[in-house]
Formats: sequence, C-alpha cells, structure tokens
Amino acid sequence: MALAVLRSRALAGLAAPEVTVEVHLTGGLPTFTLVGLPDTEVKEARDRVRAAIQNCGFEFPQRRITVNLAPADLPKESGRFDLPIALGILIASGQLKAPTLDEYEFAGELALSGELRAIRGALAMCAAMSPVVATASQRDATTRRAFILPTESAPEAALIADMTILPAKNLLEVCAHLSGRETIAPHAVSPAPTFAHYPDLAEVKGQAPAKRALEVAAAGGHSLLMSGPPGAGKSMLAQRLPGLLPPMTDGEALAAAAVHSLAGLFKLEHWGQRAFRAPHHSASTAALVGGGSVPRPGEISLAHNGTLFLDELPEFQRGVLEALREPLETGHIHIARAARRAEFPARFQLIAAMNPCPCGWLGHPAGKCRCTPDQVARYRGKLSGPLLDRMDLMVDVPAISEAELSARAVGEASSTVRGRVIAARDRQLARQGKPNAQLTPGELSAYATPEPAGAQLLAQAMARLSLSARGYHRILKVARSIADLAGTESINAPQVAEAIHYRRGLAE
Repeated sequence: MALAVLRSRALAGLAAPEVTVEVHLTGGLPTFTLVGLPDTEVKEARDRVRAAIQNCGFEFPQRRITVNLAPADLPKESGRFDLPIALGILIASGQLKAPTLDEYEFAGELALSGELRAIRGALAMCAAMSPVVATASQRDATTRRAFILPTESAPEAALIADMTILPAKNLLEVCAHLSGRETIAPHAVSPAPTFAHYPDLAEVKGQAPAKRALEVAAAGGHSLLMSGPPGAGKSMLAQRLPGLLPPMTDGEALAAAAVHSLAGLFKLEHWGQRAFRAPHHSASTAALVGGGSVPRPGEISLAHNGTLFLDELPEFQRGVLEALREPLETGHIHIARAARRAEFPARFQLIAAMNPCPCGWLGHPAGKCRCTPDQVARYRGKLSGPLLDRMDLMVDVPAISEAELSARAVGEASSTVRGRVIAARDRQLARQGKPNAQLTPGELSAYATPEPAGAQLLAQAMARLSLSARGYHRILKVARSIADLAGTESINAPQVAEAIHYRRGLAE
C-alpha cells in the first residue's frame, strides 16, 4: 500500500477552507475513484490527470487508486484539484520523492499535455488567508505555507503581500521543484499604482443641480436617483461618478479584487480602480445579487467598493429591485441554497436613472408626452416605497436647451470636484472612521445633530412630507455630507434645507 497526503483549497463564497487531498494506491483491478463530494468538473479530473501524467513521461499506475478530498461534507468544484491529485499519484507510486511536501499547498488545472492552466479565485483563496482582507473566522490558525499555482494565476495571487507564491508552467516544473532538482522562484511583483482615465465631468453641459447632487453623493457615499427625459445626460453623469470618488485603500482594493477573482473577471491592469457595473434591465435576480447551484457573486458584489448603475430603473423586474434592499442596508448579501450557503460583500454605491413616464417626455417644454395619469402612476408604481425610502438623493435632470449645448463655457473638471470630495471624505474618516452613508442611528446623534434652526426645519419637513424614520436619518446623513463639503463641523439650516430638497422628490 502507498499513501500520499497533499493540501489544497476550496472556495465557499469568499472563504477558502483547506482541503486535504489523500491518494491511496493498492492492489486489485485498475480503477480510479474520487470521493469527498466532488462535482462534475472534479470527477473529470480522472481523465485529465491520466493523460497529463503519461504525456509528461511518467507511468500511470495500473492499480486501484482512491482519491479522497477531505472534509467529506464540503462541496468541491472546478479543476483546481488536478495538480495535487496528479502529484499525489506520482508520490504514492514512488515515481516522485518530495521530502518537503508539507511546506506547500497546490492548486491548478491540468491540460492533457501537462501544462497548468489558470484557475478561478486564486486571489480570493489567498485573500481569505490574509489578515489584511479576511475576517478572524476566515483565517486559518495553521502554519502559513507556500502556494504553488499556475503561472497565469500567480500575478493576482501575489497581490497578497504576506503570501509566498510559486508560479509553475507545467507538471514537470512542480515535480522538479519538489524533488529538489530545480527551484521555482517566488513571484513577488507589487502592483504599480494605476491611474484610471475616467470620463470628465466638464464634458456634461448644463445640469448644475444634478452635478451638485452627484458631488454630494460622492462625498458621503450616498445613493442617487436621477429622473429626466431621454438624452438629458443621466447616463453621462452616472459614468463620471467613479472619477469623483477618493482613491481606494489597499484593503478596499484587495477586497474588490478578491470578488472579481472569484468570478474569473480580475485583471491586473484594473488594480486599485473602483468598479462601475451597469447591468441591463433584463438582468435576473441571480445575475444582480448572485446565486446559482454553486453560489457566485452577482453585480452588486462585483460593484463592491465601487458604483452600481441601474439605468431605466422601472424596467427592472420588481423582485430584482426588492432584492437590493438588504445589501443597501447591510453592505453584504447572504445566498442560501439547499446544499450550499455563501456570503459576499456588497458595499456598493447605487446610482439609478429613470424617465418621468413611460414615453419619457413628461414635463418636456415641447409637450411631447401623451401618457395618461394612470399610465404614469403605473410606471412609477413599479418602484416600491421601501426601495425609494432607501434612496438618499433624488434629482430632476431636465432637457438641455440649445443655448446650453452650444455654450463655449466649460464646467468644473472632475479633478477639481474630486479634490473637494477627498477633503470631505477625509473629514469623515478622521471624525467617525467611515463615510456618512454608513452611519448608524446612534452615530448620527453623536456626529450629525443639527443646530436649532436646522432641527426646526427638519421637524417641519418630517410632518409635511410624512417621512419615515429611515428618511429622517438619511436627511441627516446627507446634511452631514453637505456640511463636510463646506468644511463646517456644525450642521446649519442651509445644509438641512438642501438635504430636504433632495428628499422631496421621493415623497411626491
């Protein structure tokens, strides 16, 4: 009998639980059995591993082979276990001596030629073990080991500074390293600072109120709903929000990149750039919030620490929009299936756009709208009150006149507005350690209590607009952001009045 034990990683949401790959060879009829709750992709490893071993010049044992992926109750998916399974067979059959096997973990999909192919979630696996990104419940108490990965997956995994990543091109390179004949050099490439070229706010003609609302939303991380006719510039304004946001911290960049790695969408050139996701209104609930038999992150998680733009908001299915309510409040999403559960981060900034009526021309100076009041009511009724109550700001984006379009005057550049936003965000982090949009009711009492005149104005608005408690708190959050943009610690009546103005559209 011969036994080899190697270590790898599975993926369960953003967690990366350790998987022990046990390979046992014994006499009997030649068979190859995989146990340990493998899915179809893992079961197909039998044919890939057999061909890779033979094409690399080794002998595939004609014996009874049993591969156990432990723990047995953890579902295993994808081809990431090909490499440790192949190495286990070679070690158990005596063709490979690996005295330092316990110092490494392995993951990689094998081609039939023995080449190693990139795997999904390399960064997510390493990030789950890193104290920079992982929570205490996700981190392992075991000794940190070097990770042997395919060469194509190594650059993203090496973004975790405290991990030793060894990139390998094929099975033979790994075998040579484990036997001590040749050494694989660690991949240690730190990401160079990237400067994204976002669309400039100066390109948007007119729309001064909407630009102001966009600046307030950027300063405090608030959600924003824009309403206006087609061609007024709603999409242009939304696309320019990432250029107004402060730069990401290393922790934020790692958390966002880990989600993209989990979905197989991470690109090194996008490191440190805030995501801008704009799903089509035909997107399903699973596409937006995540799901599937093997839970995968949806658009709201792919927009983590970035922007989620929903254009034509009433055209989305009502159930899809209602699914946004929990992550808008909590910043994460729980996905539960019969056999699997996963939790993904979803701290996104929601920017939405809609037309004022089905045809889009309600209120246009040319009088183009022919929608009946019932049609307008049904159209707006697609958005539930609880969802609208979670929108911090709402602004009208009217049609642009010919004079505004032909004007030579250039508005403020994104860089200028971004400077004010960064200054306001720095004040928030120094004061409370988080953006204003994330303040709890208790923290609002400590950091966002208005002056007497502002408090009186807010009390009148509460009565006249029939605001909910959530609406009351969100006005205070927006007023706090307006005061931070002005550089004042106190919240006065003008800041409260502006915040109420942004809220009035939700009550009309």
